[in-house]
Amino acid sequence: MLYRKVFAFTGFLGLASATPFIYDGRAPFNYTSEDLNNSLDPYLAVKGSNNASFYTQFLGYSNAPTPLWMPEIQEQAMTISIDNSSVFVPGGTPPQPQYGFRRTELIAQRNSNHTALNAIADVGTTVFHVSIQEDPAKPLNLSHEYQVVWIEPNDGSHIFEIQLGSPFTIPTSTAPVPDARSLKVRNHALTLLFETPFTANNWHNFAVQVDWTNRTLGVFYSTNATPLAAVTGLEDNSSAPSGVAAQGDYHFGVLKLPLANPNETAAQQSDVVHFGIQEGDAEALTYSGAFIESITGGVSAACGRTIAPIS
Repeated sequence: MLYRKVFAFTGFLGLASATPFIYDGRAPFNYTSEDLNNSLDPYLAVKGSNNASFYTQFLGYSNAPTPLWMPEIQEQAMTISIDNSSVFVPGGTPPQPQYGFRRTELIAQRNSNHTALNAIADVGTTVFHVSIQEDPAKPLNLSHEYQVVWIEPNDGSHIFEIQLGSPFTIPTSTAPVPDARSLKVRNHALTLLFETPFTANNWHNFAVQVDWTNRTLGVFYSTNATPLAAVTGLEDNSSAPSGVAAQGDYHFGVLKLPLANPNETAAQQSDVVHFGIQEGDAEALTYSGAFIESITGGVSAACGRTIAPIS
């Protein structure tokens, strides 16, 4: 585990905390698969050719979410999966299917608009929360790189990201790499800020503090019901764009990068979005505890408990 510096659906806004909530993606028990298929708040799905509910299953009472926010928050966990049909086709003429990726993500949205949060979530200093658990029935192929949480502005970069697996390389290096089974938090320049083993049967709780003005990051982490604690100091993020150019969507899900195909041209190998090797297996991760908050009243660390922002 790497420690660089250690310092000390809007209906959920009743959490016992002094901090203002900007977005709540903790799925209530009355949120249904049909709601997801219809892109009802708080999610917009990035997916393949099937309905959104084919790739994202709400687990009801069958799999408990992170206990970090109980008992005030009653949410259902969700499994987000990919398979060989998970080829996203973005808008555009002509269509350009992303054959290099296999991806399913949920994007935070408000009022049926995924950009509506930008002006309030991507200014000042805000904190992006999420909890991740392994799905043993659909394990990841850790010879690949997976991006599992990130903020993506219009230039396609990531303000920060959480990764699993082995980094994409040309040619493909010996994989999986030794820390493939570690969750890694990286900044915009892909500098490693924090990593921790992705242990089975545990909820891995993250909160990433983003200072949009000074372009710094800070990371909080815990497992299961243990309150979040800072695991970095303020870390440089000055390679990120600034102002409106930095604002983008908050994604959580499974984006699987390909392996470089030695039979493709150098240009094709570098185009990871459209080329490369994918096995097409069914793979998944389980999520809960996704929300965004301001730091005005501190950082939410556990049910009814706040801590100081990283400074």
